[in-house]
Amino acid sequence: MAIREEVYGYFIPSVTLIGIGAAKEIPAKIKTLGGTKPLIVTDKGITGAGITKQITDLMDDASMKYVVFDETIPNPTDTNVHDGVEAYKKGKCDSLITLGGGSSHDCGKGVGLVIANGGTIQDYEGVDQSTKPMPPYVAVNTTAGTASEMTRFCIITDTKRKVKMAIVDWRVTPGVALDDPLLMMGMPSALTAATGMDALTHAVEAYVSTIATPMTDSAAEKAIELIAKHLRPAVANGNDIDAREGMCYAQYLAGMAFNNASLGHVHAMAHQLGGFYDLPHGECNAILLPHVSAFNLIAKIDRFIKIAELMGENVTGLAPRDAAELALVAIRKLSTDVGIPAGLVELGVRYGKEVKAEDIPTMTGNAQKDACGFTNPRMVKDEDVKAIYTAAL
Repeated sequence: MAIREEVYGYFIPSVTLIGIGAAKEIPAKIKTLGGTKPLIVTDKGITGAGITKQITDLMDDASMKYVVFDETIPNPTDTNVHDGVEAYKKGKCDSLITLGGGSSHDCGKGVGLVIANGGTIQDYEGVDQSTKPMPPYVAVNTTAGTASEMTRFCIITDTKRKVKMAIVDWRVTPGVALDDPLLMMGMPSALTAATGMDALTHAVEAYVSTIATPMTDSAAEKAIELIAKHLRPAVANGNDIDAREGMCYAQYLAGMAFNNASLGHVHAMAHQLGGFYDLPHGECNAILLPHVSAFNLIAKIDRFIKIAELMGENVTGLAPRDAAELALVAIRKLSTDVGIPAGLVELGVRYGKEVKAEDIPTMTGNAQKDACGFTNPRMVKDEDVKAIYTAAL
């Protein structure tokens, strides 16, 4: 009898701090990692909201030097990373703090890769292309969705190709991940909704991934349950600290799941919408999730039944296929309740972008090459991708 050899890794930060007031630990953790002068990678929105100052005040109180780079843009680009590298070098920094949501973390990870390994960020597209460790790195999260503060994923837009590069590298996993719900209290409801649906997408795609394991399943299941419970109240009232903390745990658990089981064609397709039109990642995922899930349903019927149950649907007495389809109902209900646009055209209008059917063939080709799609539970042909994009318009 032949023995099937399968070895699964499990990637997670060495230290994670979650809870009210966790941000106070930032200076001490940088020092513990060996950093003395970090580059704080963030964005103008975080600075404008006063959150950057909260962190720099902590640094000042600890008599620690730092440089602030708050030029990160949504869907960070290769140019953005280059500018961050220059700021790091000019400031003679020796460590990194990323502050914000996925964009700030991705940009900071890109900076760290290039600082440690040289070259350009394009050199690290793919899986484990780096050879040297990142500088000391603390990732401070301000949204409840991307889980980029704890993952080995880094998504950077190549401006020439108009493609989001998927960089998956165990070396970009932060040394310390930090989630303080107090930093999320001022997050607008629309951003709360988008990042929350992003987290749901992470959990669902990891749960039906071809390389899911019992360890990733446990994280994904709890994440789905917590998102179904806490996302609506977090959107309804941003000052609901219990909902905010619940979403901290939910998005982190979803990150644990997809960081190790990877993702699927929702992300493979959403990345193209971000690269092509600069549309927000979370809302692209939210719109595509029920469509891709409907396509994947026959490959993982039992898993979708469980998703339906975790999201509060009653599947008692139903035939398996009917019970599984309630997962799609639950996803759509949650998406509608938190104000996600019904389709990609409506999303484009919201952000002043024109999503064109004529771009679908190009996006399809790029999506089929995206590393996130390799673990999708159902084989996806080009015509399938085109049909999903078209249905999601």
